[in-house]
Amino acid sequence: MSVRLTELSHGGGCGCKIAPAVLRDLLAALPLAQVFPDLLVGIESGDDAAVYRLNDEQAIVATTDFFMPIVDDAFDFGRIAATNALSDVYAMGGKPILALAIVGMPINSLPLGTIQQILAGGAAACAQAGIPVAGGHSIDAPEPIYGLVALGVVHPQQVKRNNQARDGDMLILTKGVGVGILSAALKKQQLDADGYAEMLHSTTQLNTPGGWLAEMKAVHAMTDVTGFGLLGHLLGICRGSQLAAEIKFVHLPLLHSARQLAQQGFVTGASKRNWQSYGDEVDLAPSLTEWQHNLLTDPQTSGGLLISCGSDVAQDIVQRLHSEGFAHAAIIGQLRAGAARVVVS
Repeated sequence: MSVRLTELSHGGGCGCKIAPAVLRDLLAALPLAQVFPDLLVGIESGDDAAVYRLNDEQAIVATTDFFMPIVDDAFDFGRIAATNALSDVYAMGGKPILALAIVGMPINSLPLGTIQQILAGGAAACAQAGIPVAGGHSIDAPEPIYGLVALGVVHPQQVKRNNQARDGDMLILTKGVGVGILSAALKKQQLDADGYAEMLHSTTQLNTPGGWLAEMKAVHAMTDVTGFGLLGHLLGICRGSQLAAEIKFVHLPLLHSARQLAQQGFVTGASKRNWQSYGDEVDLAPSLTEWQHNLLTDPQTSGGLLISCGSDVAQDIVQRLHSEGFAHAAIIGQLRAGAARVVVS
């Protein structure tokens, strides 16, 4: 039995995320965790993972991430989902140590061999990161869901939050944008082999530079760009740090196939939901076209790190990223004093 995984779910990848505005409303009534002094990072600024201090030298980074298929190949789906989950650990400056699998599968409509391949893909990504899948939990679900609970360690003084950026910091993005548009084309069977290869390379590239970035005092804040799009995650830095951002679209790294498909009109529903959630906090230059607008809000799955750092180290960081295989890494803008907004020219 041949099954297209993307036909079994209503969404895919990080495009499945609840819209940012809805999520903020859901979390608004939850109590903050100030009564736990060793909880260094909780839900206060919508950061990538929780961080709990064990002692003066060690803190645990804990996160969970799972979603429905973004591709039809089972092994590739597992790899992408696992890489995406581990990214939250790297984004906090942590080093992954182990993972637990989250598995929800329609047992009566999906062959067991396909499910095994999903699990194998996730295990392969974890092996690449040097960690085991040490357990997990599974349920019979109407749509296929896979992801990880990912645990890591970090020095308490090297945690990289999304709310510690400084006036004058440069903004660096490590991967190209456009995964959501590629996934939209794939679901309509309009993504060619080159586009798929580009998508797979980007979504399975581990964000390992988070480890050495954590050791740099001149790196002040960091997050990864996923389902809320570049603008949404940049606004998280702006709100938390009480700064404004200025970015130039011409400096934004784009996946080659995504640029072409965006110009042809491919877009995701999540992109439009993202804009509805935070568009009133963004100023777009009148010269920007609709396809450019869509890329700015495009939901990324296993996207790049967004780094806020001192201007004196920005070029060196980009050069090192290039040397480690992050060919799209680029300086995209700068942070300034002012109300939390993003200006795109």
